[in-house]
Amino acid sequence: MSAADPGVRTFAFGDLTAGVWVTARVPATGEPGLASLVAPGGSEAPIPATVSAPDEGAEWVLSGAGLELAFAPADMRGKVWLLNVWASWCVSCRVEHPLLVEMSKSHVVPIIGLNYKDKRDDGVQWLAKFGNPYSLSAFDVDGKVGIDYGVYGVPETFVIDKEGVIRYKQIGPITPEALDKTILPLLKTLGA
Repeated sequence: MSAADPGVRTFAFGDLTAGVWVTARVPATGEPGLASLVAPGGSEAPIPATVSAPDEGAEWVLSGAGLELAFAPADMRGKVWLLNVWASWCVSCRVEHPLLVEMSKSHVVPIIGLNYKDKRDDGVQWLAKFGNPYSLSAFDVDGKVGIDYGVYGVPETFVIDKEGVIRYKQIGPITPEALDKTILPLLKTLGA
């Protein structure tokens, strides 16, 4: 099957702090797909794995070869958290990034990244260069996860409450004013 095959979904997720990514191509039917482990040096090795394709808001799972990696928004239930949609090619993302890095040091809330319509290697290098504020960052190569959140550009940041409800959407870069006057007070109100 080719990368353009509509019966195949391609996605990636991993720990950008460690520079380890798992990429997967899976049939839309949910049958086992192909996966590769991408090491910090960028070398890619096929691994035997069973992959479940992410549906709208569903869990992203890869298991096999001693790995068990998964993330779903439901995992964050009971926590207030931020979803930050970013890309290495985004100039405005570079503007807001220092604020996210500083905020992550205070551990106010988990910050989950969504690397949107980007090249995986570019995203990994960008975070290595500018710092990684994310508890984890998922790779949304085709923008389908972003569509589920109503993303139409980057950066966008969502404040999500303990029930998984989006309580605020920041369109464009987070500014010190937006952080101090809107986001941080809302986080406090939500019990973060």
